[in-house]
Amino acid sequence: MYVIGEHALSAPAADADAVIRELRDRAEILDALYRFGLGQDLKDKALFASAFAADAELDFRPAAAKWGGRPPVMFGRDTIVTTILTMFTGQVDTTHQVTNPRITVDGDTAQLTALVEAQHLLTAGHAAFALLKNPYEVELIRDGERWVIRRLRIDNAWYTGDPTAIFGS
Repeated sequence: MYVIGEHALSAPAADADAVIRELRDRAEILDALYRFGLGQDLKDKALFASAFAADAELDFRPAAAKWGGRPPVMFGRDTIVTTILTMFTGQVDTTHQVTNPRITVDGDTAQLTALVEAQHLLTAGHAAFALLKNPYEVELIRDGERWVIRRLRIDNAWYTGDPTAIFGS
């Protein structure tokens, strides 16, 4: 589900306290996705793990299907962190850029859609690479003062290079 509302904020402009609360929530929601990307790029286990709820789900199947890949859905923060960082650390150099974020907040849950450009290069030789432009659909929950990802579905708009060199088939 893409966030396609006509306004950035739902709080009434005249209610300054509500606007401030919503702006803080939106910053924290977007930060969860930033922690996801930068945690991978830095191979920082604590930062990457901080992006997810304990019962998180990561579904990369829609993106991988574009080049014939068939990865399983990953369930649970520990499984996601271990799987991704084991696959990339020492083997794949990554950079992630997040653009076009759209957010809706409903109490302690939120929806986020964004485009993420993800560059993946084999560490041993950057001639093998995959550059992906991926639409993300993210469901988040409030976790104290921050927000964490409960469900992340990654699709693919286009790619260049050879994703099978990075992710397998």
